[in-house]
Amino acid sequence: QVHPVESGGGLVQAGGSLRLSCVASEYIVRFNVMSWYRQAAGKPRELVASVSSVGSTTYADSVKGRFTISRDDGQNTVSLQMNSLKPEDTGAYYCTYWVRATGVTYWGQGTQVTVSS
Repeated sequence: QVHPVESGGGLVQAGGSLRLSCVASEYIVRFNVMSWYRQAAGKPRELVASVSSVGSTTYADSVKGRFTISRDDGQNTVSLQMNSLKPEDTGAYYCTYWVRATGVTYWGQGTQVTVSS
């Protein structure tokens, strides 16, 4: 399985929480930069959060303090805990991993998050 597989999207009211999960093949999560991107209708895709192979994390300014990315190497999963959701968080969320050796980024199929006001 080359491409990661996301789950956990859905419809939630503003202020609510969702947890997205991403499963990848063995060792992918452990040795590569894992990221979550999102794309709202009519807008460009944007990087939401990343976690490196050594556990360093980065976040978009718009989600800092509300979203948390985490990695479970044993389960080969990356999660995105999203709290205090806002309508502007609505969009398709994609899990990706970047392979340093080749420079290639692999994308999941995406999971939809809809936040109602």
